[in-house]
Amino acid sequence: MDLNLNPQETKFRGQLRAWLQSNVPEDWETHRLRDSMEDRFQFLRAWQKRVYEAGWAGVAWPQEYGGRGASLMEQVIFTQEMAAAGAPPLANILGLALIGPTIIAYGTEAQKKRYLANILSGDEIWCQGFSEPNAGSDLAGLRTEALLDGDHFVVNGQKVWNSYGWAADWCALVTRSDPGSEKHKGLTYLLVDMRSPGVEVRPLRQLTGESEFTELFFRDVRVPAENVLGAVGDGWNVALGTLAHERATLGVSAQIAMRRQLDRLVELSREMRRNSHRASDEPLVRQKLAQAYVENEILRLNQMRAVSKIIQTGAPGPEGSILKIGWSEANQRFQATAQEILGPYAQLTGASDLAIDNGAWSYSYLRARGNTIEAGTSEIQRNIIGQHVLGLPKSY
Repeated sequence: MDLNLNPQETKFRGQLRAWLQSNVPEDWETHRLRDSMEDRFQFLRAWQKRVYEAGWAGVAWPQEYGGRGASLMEQVIFTQEMAAAGAPPLANILGLALIGPTIIAYGTEAQKKRYLANILSGDEIWCQGFSEPNAGSDLAGLRTEALLDGDHFVVNGQKVWNSYGWAADWCALVTRSDPGSEKHKGLTYLLVDMRSPGVEVRPLRQLTGESEFTELFFRDVRVPAENVLGAVGDGWNVALGTLAHERATLGVSAQIAMRRQLDRLVELSREMRRNSHRASDEPLVRQKLAQAYVENEILRLNQMRAVSKIIQTGAPGPEGSILKIGWSEANQRFQATAQEILGPYAQLTGASDLAIDNGAWSYSYLRARGNTIEAGTSEIQRNIIGQHVLGLPKSY
């Protein structure tokens, strides 16, 4: 693992920092905490368009598909600097971080030309149709059916816990194309137009009050056979490629965002008064802040180890599961610590004038409950680590 930047990477970081200093919207925090989910998304979509037009979207993607042709390390630097600058996230995050790289790896030239540029620009938003009511953690047990009928697949089934389904133009959908198959065999990965007849999107209301996730229903949806990504029946391997990117690359910004929150919590602990002293003067508070700092540093170093592995091998590996567990559980502990330190005011939403940081701490605490479920539960991640990292027997 090499944590030093070479001259090219240092130059890249300097150029990016200069661009972000001039272009990060100053009113992002207001939009983040005050806007409706739909209005906030439109703000993010406009931000992605600006990033794309400046040549910063998909920096590690090949130039022929609209990327910058930069190295993976420069992609990591981009993610780090965006988070460090407090820049808004890009609206089409699933397309950029997960589905686009999967199309680059498994797609035909026609598919790459058709989809990739619109992913980068945010002109077409993507969602991911993986989990089902009876096949969430056990993804290989999915039953959404895709039967070949001439030059189309006819899709019937249901997906759940779908991010951005309410905004998506396209869905990366894993289906069972061989009705008699079981588990990993007989799966096919389809690119589905969300405007197709028979597609229904239903919102799922969360603790935060938003409906960030949706259910998807497919009733006799016809999908052209040319929209198969990879080979028919090889959907499991294509899906694993998507999941590997999800666990290995998204953790960079999550770790830095957590660190920014930690730095803010340290500031607030010095301002919060408990009788005649500051919260930061209490030994237990100092201990918990130190513990959060240590855990964040462990996440940062493990992230760099994972990136180094990808640079060496060319593909993300099962070590991404270590990052997924580490971040999701550490963030839940950190958010609980923040509630203890800040007290009842941290429970107020942005609708209250007494809320701390416009209700950001209330939202973060409630949203963190999903961290150990989304992108693969902690239980599944531990099975992956046990089998593929430690070499232990399979868990049945």
